[in-house]
Amino acid sequence: MIHPIYRVVGLEIVAPYTLRVRFDDGTAQTINFQPTLAGEIYAPLNDLKLFNQVRIDAEVHTLVWPNGADFDPATLHDWPLHQQALIDRAKRWQAIQV
Repeated sequence: MIHPIYRVVGLEIVAPYTLRVRFDDGTAQTINFQPTLAGEIYAPLNDLKLFNQVRIDAEVHTLVWPNGADFDPATLHDWPLHQQALIDRAKRWQAIQV
């Protein structure tokens, strides 16, 4: 199966936990990550100071955080298609931690 390879080429923090992400094909997504921030890797990003340390990794061309969290650039590119599944997964992770 062949799927497009996307690269993140720009990011802008537009609101708390919300980024405007630009891709090498000229498209962009504005993504509110807060509903997906649960689990061992993503929950620490609820600390806004840590979340705002996001950067673009020069090697893999996606968003990365100092704690090792990242997202596949294809998932970011097609966020509306994946958003609900990521939110549902975060809710399951939160339920396990309770």
